[in-house]
Amino acid sequence: MNRRFFLAGAALAVTAPGLAFAQDRNAPSAAQIMRQLEAAPRGRVRPEERVTVEEFRRRPDLRRSAPSIDIQAINFHFGSAEIPRSEYRKVREIADALSRIGRRRRGARFLLEGHTDAVGSRESNQVLSERRAASLKRVLVAEFGISPRIIETVGYGEDFLLVDTPREEWRNRRVTIRRIDEFVR
Repeated sequence: MNRRFFLAGAALAVTAPGLAFAQDRNAPSAAQIMRQLEAAPRGRVRPEERVTVEEFRRRPDLRRSAPSIDIQAINFHFGSAEIPRSEYRKVREIADALSRIGRRRRGARFLLEGHTDAVGSRESNQVLSERRAASLKRVLVAEFGISPRIIETVGYGEDFLLVDTPREEWRNRRVTIRRIDEFVR
């Protein structure tokens, strides 16, 4: 029975790749990403109160105010920061959204945040989260032509868990994208 389902799924992916992608609940479309990132910020910062990117990274209050979306669909191999080519169709959705927002909003800037679950040491999770955010930026720039000037990266390791557990939890292994142009100088 499992073999039949596998073969049917493989046939669907080959004959109707868009349909197979649309059914991946964890992979937001470019339109969904755009909707989230173009939303109004939850808080406003007057132009004279804007901060540096470094300060923004350290201020959870500002981060929570910026329009954002959690991307849990990019599957990294355990302990790896490399994005497999099989995941590029998901990255393409992110690239399409960032590109379209960049054309609509002159000066748009984004922060790619890498997150891990709580398995492993705090230090190794911190490094891994930084490498994953940098890896996504590298693919967006090299493979999809996004300008490196509009993307900043940061890793938060296990500091901002969505599900508070010391165990393996896929929802905590994610990239969060924030639109930060209204907060930074």
